[in-house]
Amino acid sequence: MQTYPKGHPIPYAPTEEIDIYPDSDGEPMAASDLHRDQLIWTLQTLESHFSPQPDVYISGDILMYYEKGVPRRVVAPDVLVVFGLGRGPRRTYKVWEEGKTPDFVMEFSSESTYQNDLSGKRELYAELDIQDYFLYDAEGLYLPSPLMGFQLVEGVYVEVPVGAVGGLHSPVLNLDFHVEDEGLGIYDPVAREWLQTPAETAETRAEVAETRAEQAEAEAARLREQLARLQARS
Repeated sequence: MQTYPKGHPIPYAPTEEIDIYPDSDGEPMAASDLHRDQLIWTLQTLESHFSPQPDVYISGDILMYYEKGVPRRVVAPDVLVVFGLGRGPRRTYKVWEEGKTPDFVMEFSSESTYQNDLSGKRELYAELDIQDYFLYDAEGLYLPSPLMGFQLVEGVYVEVPVGAVGGLHSPVLNLDFHVEDEGLGIYDPVAREWLQTPAETAETRAEVAETRAEQAEAEAARLREQLARLQARS
């Protein structure tokens, strides 16, 4: 048995998979408040939209290991969407265990990430056969365009053209991404509606209910006034 001198550090060999594939890289989730808010909004909106489909897994900033036995082969997409998987929580995403790479990835570019987003990550995601790769620059300072999209065609990313109404269509998600005055917007061309977070949906419903109540009260007041005039004439 090998021995080590007193005070000499003993080499450590991890014995559990969680040691080999950690679930955190110590990096912050977002570069600014705006960046963070837009990222959280996007995740919540996509989760709400796909909630009727239990086989759609959506996550953000999760470490994705893409080569078994090589922990350094890891990337953490800001947003990933995978079809055909269960929705259960995961500490990490191991491609060899899940059986596939994500179908859609989106990166929220910042001053420290945009160059890698446009080059290294773009090449990597193409190699991993990720069909749609979108980038969003919340500050509008770093990318050539605040919103960019790429679709994989024969192993090469081809830039998604701007649509007739100004958005970028994701064929995989069948959704249109737009840059609005208030930030990112996502449109469902099938339902012909803008997607919302659950909180926004509840707020919209409350506003609609309030408007209908006001309209009903106004109509009731009109009828009361009309009835009073008729009674006055008789």
